[in-house]
Amino acid sequence: MSTIERAEVFVSSPGRTFVTLRVTTSDGVTGLGDATLNGRELAVAAYLRDHVVPLLIGRDPARVEDMWQFLYKGAYWRRGPVTMTAVSAVDTALWDIKGKVAGLPVYQLLGGRSRDGVLVYGHASGTDVPSLLDDVERHLELGYQAVRAQAAVPGVGGTYGVRKGTIYEPAAADLPEEQPWDTEAYLGFAPGYLEAVRERFGFGFHLLHDVHHRLTPLEAARFGRSVEACRLFWMEDPTPAENQEAFRLIRQHTTTPIAVGEVLNSIWDVQHLITGQLIDYVRTTVAHAGGITHLRRIFDLAALYQVRTGSHGATDLSPVSMAAAVHLDVTVPNFGIQEYMGHAAETFEVFRSGVTFADGRLNPSDAPGLGVEYDEKAAERFPYRRRYLPVARRLDGSVHDW
Repeated sequence: MSTIERAEVFVSSPGRTFVTLRVTTSDGVTGLGDATLNGRELAVAAYLRDHVVPLLIGRDPARVEDMWQFLYKGAYWRRGPVTMTAVSAVDTALWDIKGKVAGLPVYQLLGGRSRDGVLVYGHASGTDVPSLLDDVERHLELGYQAVRAQAAVPGVGGTYGVRKGTIYEPAAADLPEEQPWDTEAYLGFAPGYLEAVRERFGFGFHLLHDVHHRLTPLEAARFGRSVEACRLFWMEDPTPAENQEAFRLIRQHTTTPIAVGEVLNSIWDVQHLITGQLIDYVRTTVAHAGGITHLRRIFDLAALYQVRTGSHGATDLSPVSMAAAVHLDVTVPNFGIQEYMGHAAETFEVFRSGVTFADGRLNPSDAPGLGVEYDEKAAERFPYRRRYLPVARRLDGSVHDW
């Protein structure tokens, strides 16, 4: 019987910082998992090295479900982003191994295709409305059928989602950037630029917008109602998800669809949102919500309540996560959309992925497993760089949700 012989944790910063787990069996088969938690990468790396890796050695890599239960229930202190990201990495690596042993891509092990490709959305942004419109046009010319639109609020330096270079990178080196925020200025400005996008480009593509936890429930309801004529595919994270009953209030005032879940880590975190039909899309991700095994459970629960998938897919998740997400996305019946931001050129010097983009959709590799290779030597050229996500402060100086 093949057993797990070695498990290694790599931390490197090719464009962004990634934590990668590589599991090797006694037969020489390797599997990759993404253990990246933006801004807290070393916490997950230590959790894996110090607490999880010793538990893996000598175990049967084929027992994916049993390993998930062992790492989750066996820890006693359950859930939370650090624990669930570590569990996710192990689970994804074991699915990669299982596919390689079977000689099949992971999506075939999950039941095969439910669709020909995975609809994705890109991120258009601008420092003002004209530059946003130009960036939306660029995405449409690249073939995207769905585009998220974000523009800098005049006079507010802390607007979320505005790209400074070719790749969106909110994290800063040294210490967190403390950014100003003005809710009223945002509420007065954002609906207008979303209307401008529709006025220029029409309704022949999906338009999305990320509020990024910035509003109270009533403010979110007001915003959702103000953009109903834009027919948004969704407004994302309109208010912090800790108070989940708050989404019922938003529902009472607007028909704009709601997407939530990128910072949530388990089926128990999203259970009420789903069963109460308080959201339309669940955004939990393979890297932070327990890997393929647990994310599939979340999606199955969501399907019972006509909630569709819309997994987080920012560039702080490595190509390993993106591949795993696409393998799952292509199989689930209640798939909605997949976030896709792309990665810096340096990232692809370290990760070689078989995922392909065409006509606004992603397709998984047909290679056995996930179809991703990790170049350890290339990773050594990109040593770890500490980075922090920003912190938002209201104009009176008090801390706000970023």
